[in-house]
Formats: sequence, structure tokens, C-alpha cells
Amino acid sequence: MASSGTLHDAFIDELRDVYNAEQQITKALPKMIKAASSPHLQQAFSSHLEQTRGQIARLEEVFESIEEKVRGKKCDGMAGIIDEGKSAMQEDFDDETMDAALIASAQRVEHYEMAAYGTLVAWAEAMGHSDAAELLQATLDEEKETDEKLTALAQGGINRSAADAAHPDGQEEEDEPAPAARKTASRSKTKSKARR
Repeated sequence: MASSGTLHDAFIDELRDVYNAEQQITKALPKMIKAASSPHLQQAFSSHLEQTRGQIARLEEVFESIEEKVRGKKCDGMAGIIDEGKSAMQEDFDDETMDAALIASAQRVEHYEMAAYGTLVAWAEAMGHSDAAELLQATLDEEKETDEKLTALAQGGINRSAADAAHPDGQEEEDEPAPAARKTASRSKTKSKARR
């Protein structure tokens, strides 16, 4: 009977997965920089590209710290998220909407990474790999910071600009009442019928 894998094996597997994920991100970010129209968003993506290269180097240190060979394993999860982002970039959106969609795609990436690095930190700590845990925590902190910056860009004007482009007169379309208004109206009709 084959021996069962251990938490150490799962840890190495996850490390290889995230190592490949980071490499995929370094290929995707230049396309996102090119697709963005907001200079602030372009700068945020450029900064994150440099940061991601540093995170790859940090992962190599993690492998070294636990005496494992540096190797990646195809990360299907990140590949799927990046494919979704590519699909969004192929849409015929106005500039403001494209920027909003790019932020949404980038935040999916960040949240996936935050989940992966959070797990890796917890496992490294549980197994007493303190050097690895410290290196992984540094990357987790950077991913959280990037997510916060993207949220600030979205809330700081990009989403509003996209919404204004969708409704240039500053109002929602008034062809139909809002769902809540329709429910209230139908309840009023039901009550008036019941009274008769």
C-alpha cells in the first residue's frame, strides 16, 4: 500500500501552484497595463508587476529555506481567472467601463492569491517553518495592500466615471419602475381588491 501524503507534501504542492500563478500574472499584467486608460490604474498595474517579480524571487527563497527544488505546477485556478480577464479585455467597452472591468479582474486575482498565501502561512507556521512563514507573510501583506489600492481606485472615481458614461443624464432609465416600486404597486392593488 502506498504511503499517504503529509501536510508537508500539500505545502510543497501549494507552493508550486502559487509559483506558477505568479508567473502567469507577470505575463498578464503587461496586457492589462496596455488595456487601461486611467494613468493611475496603469501605474498601479506597473507597480504590481514589479512587486510580483519580487514575490517570485521570495518564493524561490521559501523553496530554498525548506530545501526543496524550485519548481512550478500549472495553476488551473489562476489560468481560469486570467482567461476571464482576457475575455473582459476583448469586450467593446468604453474606456471608463474597461478600467472598471480591469479592476474587477485584478481583484479576483488578488483574492485568489490572498487565499493561497494565507493557507501557506498557516501551514508553514504549523510545521515550524518560521523563515518560510515570514517570507510568505510578507507577500500576503503585499497582496492585501494591492487589493486595497485597487478598491481605492475603483471607489475614488473609476466606478463613478463608468456609471456616468452608462447614464450620461445622471439618472437611471425611467422606462419601468424599480422592482421595489412594482412590488409595492402590486400589493396596493391586491389590498384594494381584498377590501371590495
